[in-house]
Formats: sequence, C-alpha cells, structure tokens
Amino acid sequence: MASLKVPTNVPRPEEDAEQLHKAFAGWGTNEKLIISILAHRTSAQLSLIRTAYAATYNEDLLKALDKELSSDFERVVMLWTLGPAERDAFLAKESTKMFTKNNWVLVEIACTRSPLDLFKVKQAYQARYKKSLEEDVAQHTSGDLRKLLLPLVSTFRYEGDEVNMRLARSEAKLLHEKVSEKAFSDDDFIRILTTRSKAQLGATLNHYNNEYGNAINKNLKEDSDDEYLKLLRAAITCLTYPERHFEKVLRLAINKMGTDEWALTRVVTTRTEVDMERIKEEYQRRNSISLHHAVAKDTSGDYEDMLVALLGHGDV
Repeated sequence: MASLKVPTNVPRPEEDAEQLHKAFAGWGTNEKLIISILAHRTSAQLSLIRTAYAATYNEDLLKALDKELSSDFERVVMLWTLGPAERDAFLAKESTKMFTKNNWVLVEIACTRSPLDLFKVKQAYQARYKKSLEEDVAQHTSGDLRKLLLPLVSTFRYEGDEVNMRLARSEAKLLHEKVSEKAFSDDDFIRILTTRSKAQLGATLNHYNNEYGNAINKNLKEDSDDEYLKLLRAAITCLTYPERHFEKVLRLAINKMGTDEWALTRVVTTRTEVDMERIKEEYQRRNSISLHHAVAKDTSGDYEDMLVALLGHGDV
C-alpha cells in the first residue's frame, strides 16, 4: 500500500508547471512550494507536469530542478520526479559504475519489481544508455556474482498465483541437498531462484522451512561476510518478503554512525507508490519507533521535509 498523499482536487499540470516556474524565479528558490507540489503527485501526474513544463518554458523540468537544488534534497527530488522505469534505470546504471557500484540495488530492482515493470526498466535503460542492462551487469561482475545477478536481471517470471505443490516439494528437497553440500552457486539452485514465479518460490521455501525445520536464509548464513551469500539471502528476502528487506535497509541507513542518505533516498523514492505502508508497519514492529519519526530525527531541512511528505506526513 502506497504512502503517497494526493490532494482531492489536483490542479491541472499546466498550473503546477506555472507554480514550479515561479518557485525558481527571483533570487532564492522556494523549496517549500516545490515540496508542496512534487511530493503530493503520482508518477503519472508528475509525467504530465514535466510535459507541460517543457511545452510552456521550453526546458526540461529535471534540468531546471538540477540548476536550482543541491545535495541530498536535489537527489530525492530528482529521483522522485523521474518515472519509475527511468528512476530504476538510473539507479541500475549508477550501481554498475566503479565508484558507485552497488550489487544490492541490482538485486532490489530485479527481485521486487513485477516482471512487466522490470521489462520496462530494461527498455528505459536501453533508451537512455544505448546498451542493455544485462550487458553492463555482465561486464561489471564476475564469478558467482555474475552467475546470480545476470539471470536475475534477465528473467521474465510468470506472475500468476498458480502453484505446483509436487514441484515445490521436489525443489525444496533439491535446495536442501545443495545447501547441505554448500553448493550455494549450483546451477539448479540459481535456476530455481531466478526463474520460478514468486508464488511458486514461496511455496517451495515454505515447504523447505516446514520439512527441514529452518528457513533457508538461516542455512545460508554460513559465512556472514561472503558477499555472494549476502546477495543470495537478499534476493530470497526481496522475492518473498520485500518489506522485511526494505525495513533492514532503512534501519541500517538510519542507525549507522552518520546517515546513509543514498540508501534512505532510494528506498523512499522507489517504494512510496508501492508498499511503503507495509514497510512502515514492519519498521515500527522491528524498531518500536515510527519510520517518519526516525527519519525526522536523522535528517534536517528541506531534505527531511521531502522525505516525511513522501512517507505520508505533513500538509497536503
């Protein structure tokens, strides 16, 4: 469930575009006005505003924002204003570059988006960067990491609810055998994880838990510092219990010595329209503090105001 709060009577895109242009005029930028508009519009509405702004002022709204804003506030506004597929394509590209490399982001995009949404991300990636996401993932990874990540970003999973229980039992047994053998990068292990529907995989892992007395992720904590095993566990959590994954990312981003603003911004901007309410519930349950209070304690200024607004708090 989304946390985004949109006013009952939304102004026309042309009116929003005019107000944003006014926010950029004069000596100082009116950040409050920018937040009051952009933090309370859906991605579809933001797309119409961008179109109206370009038609009226002959300038891309994103370029105007880039000129007017800075630091973490600029990043959260820019990421939010991008469409979902464009945003994920940008984050995926960033995560394959040398100085901003982040395989966790690739796992999130591959495992928490719907098959169609992932397909749209790959289309946006090709349109913007003139190469495929798969090409860049293959180029910038190697060994077991490539063996896992490449099929994850390449797959188009079946999205239906149908489950084959016989298959779930047989594949749970196969997974248990591979775990027992410590064959964590076995071809069949990766095949099951990267090709089965989320419903089928959920049934398989439930059977694994019931039959063998442990959730599979507990059996994959053999080496807590092994990056491949960390990503494998993250992929399983993202596929089966995404709010638990995102709660952990937020908890680590906020509770570290110094906030991880990139992680915080990424989760808020990518999940606000999807399942942020469930993530907030999970955060409250795990940390005994509401997410918006935790964010408000750890951030400040316009950056804080934008994040809190996207979390569903503040004036609409």
